[in-house]
Amino acid sequence: MRTMARIANSTAGNATAGDSEFVIEDLSVGVHASGYGRVGDGRSFCFYTERQQLVVEVYRPRWSGPVPQAEDIVATAHRRLTDIDVTDERSVAAAVRDAVAGARPVARTAL
Repeated sequence: MRTMARIANSTAGNATAGDSEFVIEDLSVGVHASGYGRVGDGRSFCFYTERQQLVVEVYRPRWSGPVPQAEDIVATAHRRLTDIDVTDERSVAAAVRDAVAGARPVARTAL
């Protein structure tokens, strides 16, 4: 099942509504839940299930190319699937929203 959800980000202090908008553009529920969206600051994100976890990857603003590369990932988050009703799109959307808000920056190593 696919859907589009617009969820206001409650953490936006004095930002305008357009700047604080959290949007899930595509959402598939079920054992293989996945999708993608964007936050108001120009970053996009994707989420998918892997090894009994919901994985969220947040990308840098305005990455170029058809598919983001590893260097485009600026933050990640993981949530246990046992805490999420993956058959309910509201539950998945809420888990993704919380994961994006709590995503931790990716450590970069110098080459």
